[in-house]
Formats: sequence, C-alpha cells, structure tokens
Amino acid sequence: MSTIIIGAGASGLAAAISLKQRLASEKVIILERLSSAGKKILATGNGRCNLTNRYADGYDEVKAFFKNIGLMLCEEEQGRIYPYSLKAETVLDILLEACHNLNIKIITDCEVTEIEKDLTVHSPKGVFKADNIIVATGGKAQKNLGSDGSGYTLLKKLGHSTTDLTPALVQLTSSSKYPRAIKGTRTRCDLKIELDGRIEGNEHGEILFTDYGLSGIAAMNLSCIVSENFAKKNPKKCIAVLDLIPEMNKEDISDYIKKFGSLRGILGRKLSDIISKQADNDAEKTASFAKNWRLILTGTKGFDFAQITNGGIPLDEVNDYQSTKIKNLYICGEILDKQFPCGGFNLDFAWQSGIKTANRIVEKKNDTN
Repeated sequence: MSTIIIGAGASGLAAAISLKQRLASEKVIILERLSSAGKKILATGNGRCNLTNRYADGYDEVKAFFKNIGLMLCEEEQGRIYPYSLKAETVLDILLEACHNLNIKIITDCEVTEIEKDLTVHSPKGVFKADNIIVATGGKAQKNLGSDGSGYTLLKKLGHSTTDLTPALVQLTSSSKYPRAIKGTRTRCDLKIELDGRIEGNEHGEILFTDYGLSGIAAMNLSCIVSENFAKKNPKKCIAVLDLIPEMNKEDISDYIKKFGSLRGILGRKLSDIISKQADNDAEKTASFAKNWRLILTGTKGFDFAQITNGGIPLDEVNDYQSTKIKNLYICGEILDKQFPCGGFNLDFAWQSGIKTANRIVEKKNDTN
C-alpha cells in the first residue's frame, strides 16, 4: 500500500506521521511545492507557534500526537498552547525528525500539476501512482509560505467545488487618518463591524492601530465580514465602531474627564489626545467618541497577509475527510471550508484533520482485511 500526500504543511505532516505510526509497512511520500517543508508552521504565532488551544475540539488528540513524538507543550493565557521552547522551529524540527525516523519521504520543489481519477499524480519531478492520495495543500493565504490556491484547481478538475474564497484573520484597512496618526498604539476594546448601518459582528479584544488601519486579534477575528463585503460587486458602506472603554458608561467617562482633564489615565496619552482633539476638547463629546469611535474601512490587507482562507471545499463533499467524488482521495486542513477564530484553533484543526485522515485510511484498510 502507498499513500501520496500533497503538501508538507501542518495537516500533511500530521497525516504522514500518524499513518506511518499505525501502518509501518505503508509507503508514504509527501510532495511539497516549496523548497522546504513546513514554512507556514515557522511563521505561526509570531514565530512561537500557537499550535492548539485547550478549548479546541481536537485538543486532547493533538496533545497526544505531539507527546508521542517528543514535543513538550506549555499553556499561556486564554488556553493558548505553545511548544515549551516558545519557538516554532522546535515544532518543525520534531515533526521532520519523526518523518525521518519513520522513513517518510519528502520531495521538495515538487509542484503537483494534475491528479487523475485513478490516483496518478503528475509533477515536474515525475509521475507517481498511489493507493491513497491526501490533498493537504492549504488554501490561498500567504502563497509565499506554500498556500497558493493550487489545491482548489486540482480538486475542481476531479469534480469538487469551492465556496467563495476570501481572506480571513487578516488586518483591516481604513481611509481614516486617525489610525495612522497613532500607529503602534494598542488598546483593548469592543469592536463592531457595521455594514450600511447594521451591526454584522462584534468582538472584544486587542486592537493595534497601524499606518494602514487596524490589526490585533479583535480586528482579525472580524475580518471575514469585511472581506466578504468588499468581495461583492457593490459592497456596503463599512464602518469599524470602537467602544474604547466598555467598562464605563458615557456619563462616568464624562465625569472622569471633568475631574482629571483627559482620558490619559485610562487610554494613554496618544489615544486620549487624538480623541480629545477630534472632540474639540469637550468632555461630553470626548466621552461620546470614546464609546462610539467610528472609522471608515476600505477592505483588508488581502490573501498575502491573511492567516487563513475563508471558504474552501464544501464539507458535504467529504465524508470523514474522504472525497465523495473520488474513491481513496482524502482532503484535510485549510483547503476545507472550516474556519475558526485566532488562538490556535485553526492550527489545531490542521493537525486534527490530518490525524483523523490517517486514522480513516487505517480503519478502511483494516475493514478490507
């Protein structure tokens, strides 16, 4: 028996290792488009690799997988799980070491150009024939790290479809001068996305003001709403509505300003001063802006900066990660239409779906024996 995995990212590596651990006799080959495996893994969590979350559905399974290959984990705030070294390179090193020890072959600089229905794979480095194929190419986010959208093209030729694809977990762009004026300033606040006067989503968390607009977890978690809006032929007017001090009402904020002269003791100098200046240093107006600061949004930074892709292969086109179109073809990871918020949940799904895909192949083989 042989299995070809297309893509040496999180889901592909997890699938390969899990499969060989359970089926030592299985020949497993990974075909990777880039010059090295796991480039996107190195970039996750700002280089620290927030690889799962205690509250993720697949946490126990993912934790056991990494324990089994010798990676020690640690937990930080909000259930975020990192390697004990706090270095993404440690995660990749352990994964590649496991691949080496299990005799999993990784062929780099190998872009798959076609998958035939009989599971023949074409590439510039040769033609491969397999009993099983796992497509783990990722989506369209950050093509320089491996996810260039080619997986969708391969699967469409085999009869699969995709939902609308837009950037997700990505920074927001704004035409307002205010974020640029205070770039580098961070704050925790309530953020809402308003489309043509209607609130379409809200989030509490950190916002980072930048020269292009808004970054930070709260902004990125709501970015799919903005992306979907601006992907339409006639997008709606899009506004970011910030409650900069959600713990206080407008009257209490106004009283605070009258007593202390500004909001510097709450928001810090830069943010406080720009709000006061916009309100002409009027206490009640400043309080109103603090509770309802409105910034025009013009879109997002796009796929090149997105952490994940919103949309993908519809979930009703797979059954336990097996294609409903082609026998013995499996699909896992970000290429599927399955997205989660920041905090390790998306990477957890990548590992988890790879592990479960491998388990499915093993179970299927056992059923036929």
